[in-house]
Amino acid sequence: MFKNIKAPSLNTALKASTVAGLAAAVLATGIPLEITRSYAEAVKVQAPSVPSFANVVDAVSPAVVSVRVENRVKPVSDDDANGFAFDFNGRGFDDLPDALKPFFRQFGEQGPQDRRGPPHHGPQDGKGRLRPVAQGSGFFISEDGYIVTNNHVVSDGAAFVAVMNDGTELDAKLIGKDPRTDLAVLKVDGKGRKFSYVNWADDNNVRVGDWVVAVGNPFGLGGTVTAGIVSARGRDIGSGPYDDYLQVDAAVNRGNSGGPTFNLNGEVVGINTAIFSPSGGSVGIAFAIPASTAKDVVADLMKDGQVSRGYLGVQIQPVTKDIADSLGLSEASGALVVSAQAGTPGEKAGMKAGDVVTAVNGETVKDARDLSRRIGAMTPGKKVELSVWRSGKAQSLTVELGTLPAEQKDASADDGDQAPETQAPASEKALADLGLTVGPSDDGKGLQITGIDPDSDAADKGIKEGEKITSVNNQEVSNADDVVKVLNQAKKDGRTRALFQIQSKDGSRFVALPINGQG
Repeated sequence: MFKNIKAPSLNTALKASTVAGLAAAVLATGIPLEITRSYAEAVKVQAPSVPSFANVVDAVSPAVVSVRVENRVKPVSDDDANGFAFDFNGRGFDDLPDALKPFFRQFGEQGPQDRRGPPHHGPQDGKGRLRPVAQGSGFFISEDGYIVTNNHVVSDGAAFVAVMNDGTELDAKLIGKDPRTDLAVLKVDGKGRKFSYVNWADDNNVRVGDWVVAVGNPFGLGGTVTAGIVSARGRDIGSGPYDDYLQVDAAVNRGNSGGPTFNLNGEVVGINTAIFSPSGGSVGIAFAIPASTAKDVVADLMKDGQVSRGYLGVQIQPVTKDIADSLGLSEASGALVVSAQAGTPGEKAGMKAGDVVTAVNGETVKDARDLSRRIGAMTPGKKVELSVWRSGKAQSLTVELGTLPAEQKDASADDGDQAPETQAPASEKALADLGLTVGPSDDGKGLQITGIDPDSDAADKGIKEGEKITSVNNQEVSNADDVVKVLNQAKKDGRTRALFQIQSKDGSRFVALPINGQG
């Protein structure tokens, strides 16, 4: 303890206070009255203000639910390690979609008690108890209990339970699902209760770099929130013809599927659907169905339980730079028609293989995917004006759209009925310069490819032995002479490439090959 001291020299007092770290109260005369110990204060930092997501989370959390999917589990033989087997509406594990198998395989490794969990006390029909088999997320889109989630979350489920933010469990009914966009709608009966719900965001206001908040139920932990930004738009991940995903860098994991991604206004900008994950965990690349796509699909499912889409009935592919050169197009854009199925709206309107659709109702078509989305978004029966590029000229076609069939089969082209002829040696040599060896086809349509030079451009473009050449520059061919005539005419027209239509067991496609050096 320090005591009061009397009248030392001012110099001595200042030195003592400096060395010992003492504080002194000094009068105007310079004489200290008292010296006490100095204590350090806790660190405080005045940081700049940054956005908080707390208000958004507080507002939207009551509208976000966990979706528990249940299926029937029936006893099996003692040879089964867990004593139970799954029955997916009469299908076994091997019949499941490949995307779902890893989940159910992991699910089955948790042990019989953890795996089965408490049975759902719903009606039984002798086919086995209902047990939880999958879990995802969803959200209310109306006050009367409509819930949006992913199709792959509810696919093959026999019963569904929505678990609310406060733990309330409500039985849900499947209203409809759309595999093409991976969306589904459930409905709960609140017995007069009004549910908190959320609205769709305007896609036109969603920009790369905007903050977003993902809310869902990853790993069954309950309501969990992660944040990030929109990192890209218009992503095609190869899941279907209507791919147009938002990419976000928020941590999205298994169980987030079907859950919403919000902007800072609490509006749904997307529905979490897929992640890019070499390791199985979040690496900061997640994909969400944009609000503009989901809004229309969900409205149809709520109204009719299914989605009706416009239908042309043509097989299409992208226009590459090589294909554009072969057709005399100035830009590699639009959708190239590979074939038109007989009796479809496209065929009735006069669409042909080799046509390039460049615009719909005057609006430019960027690529094949763009055309699929535009036509699919239109109402069956609607008349549309197509701008097409055919034989070096632009022309218009009017098409009355049909209804897209529930199960769409690959289209194949009708390639004429000319009989095979003897191959001329000079013509065979000309095709050999392209890296192709050909012969008569078994059905008399086109030319069978009997050999491919592995170092040729044809091989680089994926042409394989066993496939057929059915047309060149949209002219049917049945022998090598036919091909060479078309190539010679293309050279006279100043073209450097020719468009070969290739038929395989998987369908038909176009490939552009160089023709320089052909005689």
